[in-house]
Amino acid sequence: MSSLEPRLSALMRASLAGDAQAYRAFLSELTVLLRRYCLRQLGADRLADAEDLVQETLMAIHTRRATYDPDRPVTAWAHAIARYKLVDHLRRRHPQVGVPLDDVEDFLAAPDDTEPAMARCDVGRLLDTLPEQPRALIRQVKLEGASIAETAARTGLSESAVKVGIHRGLKALAARFGAGGNRARNG
Repeated sequence: MSSLEPRLSALMRASLAGDAQAYRAFLSELTVLLRRYCLRQLGADRLADAEDLVQETLMAIHTRRATYDPDRPVTAWAHAIARYKLVDHLRRRHPQVGVPLDDVEDFLAAPDDTEPAMARCDVGRLLDTLPEQPRALIRQVKLEGASIAETAARTGLSESAVKVGIHRGLKALAARFGAGGNRARNG
């Protein structure tokens, strides 16, 4: 049994007794487990689907919390709900995909690879705010590791045009989202 089980069980029991802070802590810790589980089951390339599934599962746990038996492991109860939500999700959105078999130990033992996946999603969203050319140049050079010369050859631009495009794209992102944005407005 995981070392998380006693802590999560205690938080759930306290929340059922009316402790709102314990309930927030329970949901916060459970969200980490659910995110790992969903990303592992669906794949990191389906981050949006995984996040939807996490939210659906949290809602189901919230609405069914009165069904939790304090004499049983809370992780097994949460895993059962997460598994049902996963099966429903796969049947509804991806009927051609088989439903993976797992158990509660898989739920607890999932590696925490959510940060890199979340960061990739965030970077993708930021880049999507840019026009096509600087977005493509930044992706090729800064994210995919292509050289300026390779990118220039691929795009038909000069090397200096690639550098300028990347610089302008990064400057636009900094103005919109970074600390440089405050300077641009204030100075």
